[in-house]
Amino acid sequence: MAKFDLTSRNCQFLDRHLTFPLLEFLCDKNIYDKDVLLEYILETVGKTNMIDYTMDTRKRLKLGESMPEELAQRRAKVLSKLKELQNEIAPLMKIMEELKNTDTMKDSKTLLNVLQKDFNFKIEMLDSVYKLAKYLYECGNYIDSISYLYFCLLVMQTNDKNYLNVLWGKLAAEILTLNWSSALEDLNRLREFIDSSNFTNVQALQQRTWLIHWSVLVFFNHSKGRDLIIDMFLYKPLYLNAIQTMCPHILRYLATAVIINRGHRNALKDLIKVIQQESYTYRDPITEFLEHLYVNFDFESARMKLHECQTVIINDFFIIGCLTEFVDNARLMIFETFCRIHQCITI
Repeated sequence: MAKFDLTSRNCQFLDRHLTFPLLEFLCDKNIYDKDVLLEYILETVGKTNMIDYTMDTRKRLKLGESMPEELAQRRAKVLSKLKELQNEIAPLMKIMEELKNTDTMKDSKTLLNVLQKDFNFKIEMLDSVYKLAKYLYECGNYIDSISYLYFCLLVMQTNDKNYLNVLWGKLAAEILTLNWSSALEDLNRLREFIDSSNFTNVQALQQRTWLIHWSVLVFFNHSKGRDLIIDMFLYKPLYLNAIQTMCPHILRYLATAVIINRGHRNALKDLIKVIQQESYTYRDPITEFLEHLYVNFDFESARMKLHECQTVIINDFFIIGCLTEFVDNARLMIFETFCRIHQCITI
């Protein structure tokens, strides 16, 4: 199964915190040695401020129940720094509490005017809000981080040096708290910003590649995601180009979305074309299933591949929730195609 596992490829384009759910998922799958995975989690979580998670991972590795002195000191430092950052913006938060239920909060321009005129707000204060939001995120306190990032987006200008980081941070935090509606809004906002910014070609390609990977997490959890993933990955040339250039393995998720989405059967022809173009750089049981069925009309091989597809899906964090739908729709596709090319069928 390891040869079909895309976790290491996907994790290259995800934020450190977004990799933890994928790695934890793998721990239960017996594809790799569990202790090796836990050691990697421990090493990765050590680069964050998530002390409790670090301790939990140490216990699972049987490294002792009590907290080492070094970790206790780190926790004290983290709490001290957090308090310091919270004190920095305490006056601003008091103002926001006063304005919370007023119409001022509904419009960012009005809010900024009121803050500057009535409360002597200076735009430099946003740096402190951003620092606190980032620090809370590093501590694994995603819910509180979201509220500060939301304030940043309300007041911050799009040319602010931290604006892009705020967009990425809020999207990550919404994904980690499973707020799929807000995550989709953030995803669209980020995509618009990337597509309209003056990045170099290389920078734009890098940004889109990251966005593609993060969006898979949203698309397979949002009710409208299966339509949106096809529209973005297959019919937006800039994103299709990024997939073909940087991450052809994403074709697994695009193919899965097309198979489970009966309303997008017209996308099959375009998808098959892309799969054939990229077959020398990437193929797996899901892309091969479509090739056998729609290019070779080899029904026996397609049926055999469908068994492999099930194993792939069960072990893939992104699409495990689609297993039943995938199998039902794939069987229907085999039957439809068989009926289309035979005049007479023996039941």
